[in-house]
Amino acid sequence: MITLTVLPHPQLCPEGARFEVSSGTTLCDALLAQHIEIEHACEKVAACSTCHVYVRAGASSLNEPDEEEEDQLDDAWGVQPASRLACCARLGDADVTVELPLHTRNLARE
Repeated sequence: MITLTVLPHPQLCPEGARFEVSSGTTLCDALLAQHIEIEHACEKVAACSTCHVYVRAGASSLNEPDEEEEDQLDDAWGVQPASRLACCARLGDADVTVELPLHTRNLARE
């Protein structure tokens, strides 16, 4: 088990959170299991960028992003070098800290 830390987000996780997660779990599944309602408009198949997160610590323990994830990140709001899609990023063997962006680009809603 590793520790996943979520930095405070005004709507989704105002107090922040810290919890234990099994290695191999995606960030999206881990967040949803803790009732942190991250958007996932494509139902977690890497076909949108609504589950975009910033990995603030522990990024080296996540799986490497593939070409499909990198292509979808091109459409995400506020992409940074630390950006990942939560549906694609699988937890490895070290603790991870994530920040949820203040905005998402959900084309299905726009």
